[in-house]
Amino acid sequence: MTKVWKYGDSINTDMLFPGKYTYTCGTAEEILPHMLEDLDADFAKGVQSGDIIFAGRNFGCGSSREQPTVGFKAIGIKAIVAEGFARIFYRAAINQGLVLIECPEAVQAYKEGDEVSMDIDAGEIIIAGQKFNFPTLPKEILAIRDAGGLLAYTRGKLG
Repeated sequence: MTKVWKYGDSINTDMLFPGKYTYTCGTAEEILPHMLEDLDADFAKGVQSGDIIFAGRNFGCGSSREQPTVGFKAIGIKAIVAEGFARIFYRAAINQGLVLIECPEAVQAYKEGDEVSMDIDAGEIIIAGQKFNFPTLPKEILAIRDAGGLLAYTRGKLG
């Protein structure tokens, strides 16, 4: 069953991945144990591939470090659904092929324990039987996601 992790507004990159590890953790394996350690000590131990994150406004604000998006992608987070994203985090997520969805109504409707399913390609999230639509992602973003990130997508185009 898909687990949902829910957080509030203005979750910054230091909360997602502590800055004190910026220059000592370079690989996904080094990053993973520290994901959200100062915000949610249970996250790194309990998160699984296919889980979803719900969050409030301005998710990913702060510095431009890439470790949070690398970590989320390596974990296999299905999507991050938020009321809004910081622009620099949004760009870093695209580079990793991580799916970000802005759907404030879904975030506000979700209550702990609700069953959640989503069809990213169709632009819908179902929470406790209630359907929420969001604009489908552009085909270029989906192609980057399907390739595994911008680098793999670019190599495929040039290769």
